[in-house]
Amino acid sequence: MGDPFFMRPHLLCQVAQERNLPDGPAQDHNQGTPFMDIRAIGLGLAFALMWSSAFTSARIIVADASPLFALSVRYLVSGIIGIAIARALGQNWNLTRGQWRATIGFGILQNAIYLGLFFVAMQTIEASLAAIIASTMPLMVALAAWMFMGDRLSAIGIVGLIAGLAGVALIMGTRITAGVDLTGIAICFIGVLALTIATLTVRGASSGGNLLMVVGLQMLVGCVALIIATLLFETPRLTLSVPLALAFTYTCLVPGLLATWVWFLLVGRIGATRAATFHFLNPFFGVVIAAVLLGEQLGPRDILGVSIIAASILAVQLSRQRSV
Repeated sequence: MGDPFFMRPHLLCQVAQERNLPDGPAQDHNQGTPFMDIRAIGLGLAFALMWSSAFTSARIIVADASPLFALSVRYLVSGIIGIAIARALGQNWNLTRGQWRATIGFGILQNAIYLGLFFVAMQTIEASLAAIIASTMPLMVALAAWMFMGDRLSAIGIVGLIAGLAGVALIMGTRITAGVDLTGIAICFIGVLALTIATLTVRGASSGGNLLMVVGLQMLVGCVALIIATLLFETPRLTLSVPLALAFTYTCLVPGLLATWVWFLLVGRIGATRAATFHFLNPFFGVVIAAVLLGEQLGPRDILGVSIIAASILAVQLSRQRSV
């Protein structure tokens, strides 16, 4: 659940495009030909690794703290840090009307609903499964844009969508047979749906500049929404422990702040559309990190399903890349 501080990759693509960051590959200035150099590959791998690791750290957090309360505190910390850095860089909170709409929209749909639901769900489902479900978001965005917004998809993109759905069905069938919490799965898919809606409908987050200030304010919007949800639906719970402290600090600084910085370096080097291709690594990294750090088990069908989903994400991203 990496975001700037916890903004999702597709939203970062949108920001990059709104700010007219390059959408083509880095150029070999001697030959004038595009290329994906070693540095770009390293940045893409680092970003995917940091983003995917957030599910494992979130699973650790909710073991010792109630989810909505923990996430509201996380947003409070991240929002304050973001606004402080923005002010130090000379940014202000004189946002345009469009920016305020986007800030509130993202703050509620993405930060409060999407991540709030995932934190709740990860009390009962494994981090690896949550990472797999979250990784379907590019597929859901492509499907919704194709069905409702007239976006074009090539044959490889359509095949990718169908394969992705098959991969999800394979994993879900295996987990349901094993007795996974169906409510937790449903909550995750509702969260992905909320993020899909935000990605397709909320625009203008950075059109007036002050990007880091917008990000910080989005965190505070999410914090307020989650405080209200905590008061309505949750009895705050907190058991102080070393794993909680480490996971909380890591989640605030690495998947959020550091991953965001790396993402914009990557976008500046190869463009937002090509950078999004690295999404196909998220399900792989998500399940591997959960297996290594949490000891979560994966069966042959899980591995096959993850491989199919990863390949489908790559196919859809390549299809959209060609249509740009």
